[in-house]
Amino acid sequence: MYNLEQPIYFYVLLAIPVIVVLFFGVLVWKRRTQKKFANATLLEKLSPNQSIFKSFLKVLVLCLAIACMSIALVNPKIGTKLETVKREGVDVVFALDVSKSMLAEDIAPNRLEKSKQLVTQIINKLAGDRVGIIGYAGSAFPQVPITTDFSSARLFLSGMNTDMVSSQGTAMNEAIQMAETYYNDVEQKNRVLFIVSDGEDHEGDYASIAAQANEKGIKIYTIGVGTEKGERIPIKVRGRVESYKRDQNNEVVITRLNEESLREIAKAADGAYINGTNTNEVVETVQNILGGMDKKEFDAKQFSDFKDQFQWFLAGALFLLLIDILLLERKTKWVKRLNLFNEKPASNE
Repeated sequence: MYNLEQPIYFYVLLAIPVIVVLFFGVLVWKRRTQKKFANATLLEKLSPNQSIFKSFLKVLVLCLAIACMSIALVNPKIGTKLETVKREGVDVVFALDVSKSMLAEDIAPNRLEKSKQLVTQIINKLAGDRVGIIGYAGSAFPQVPITTDFSSARLFLSGMNTDMVSSQGTAMNEAIQMAETYYNDVEQKNRVLFIVSDGEDHEGDYASIAAQANEKGIKIYTIGVGTEKGERIPIKVRGRVESYKRDQNNEVVITRLNEESLREIAKAADGAYINGTNTNEVVETVQNILGGMDKKEFDAKQFSDFKDQFQWFLAGALFLLLIDILLLERKTKWVKRLNLFNEKPASNE
């Protein structure tokens, strides 16, 4: 197995055709200039030891040196051994509210961005756990399936926005039911669902659905984002506030954090409510929750131990550059004696 650490340095190879073109350009220019100065016979007498072959050879050596330098910068790595790494942790799923009310700016920069920051910081603190992400508004949708690839999870999380669901509302019941399908390991006892929301516009019997999820071994913790005082929902065009969302009576809508419904949902699923105002406190609370749970050993994965190989190509490049310096553009005496091309000796006349 091999790995290329910095493949961008392959662009250094573009210098090779540039050097070749310049070499032939200079060669043509020299020939034309020499013809103006003297004819071929006289030039042979003036410089009998001039070797055209050596010129080509020097350019070839220089190009090989650049190729070796490029590969050294890329730093190819070769896998030398395989290690078995076992992971232990908890299956953690985040259900993120992406309804329009999450655009309210009563908590900086707004509720949705704050929610994404909270989830990102929590993921950064996870160790051997597996993580999944669900988005929901008028309906729920899977954003990231259960995975140990935290980098991908953070990437997809950063792209979540309120335009991902055309129908508005807060279909938390669908999010809870979808979360049940995320836990694909029947032996995994500790299953955790964190619902990050402002708790507004919740319809239906969420407490009953949360209780049913808890019977399947899922604990639900709710994280409230927003303030009880509330704030208007801005409608922005190209980053500028054009107006604010209004209801059917043309009154400006004020959205508020509904902690009561979030507490009710968490209580029904043997969880707890967490206020999302202070990021550090939320992350610490989540760490304590997960730390107190029994860990489940996930399937073992094999990782290849790679070792750098750039030094060989770097040594080759230095060796070729040394040859290029020592290689003179004149005929070698013993090669000249062989007379490989049956050249006639220059006349002394």
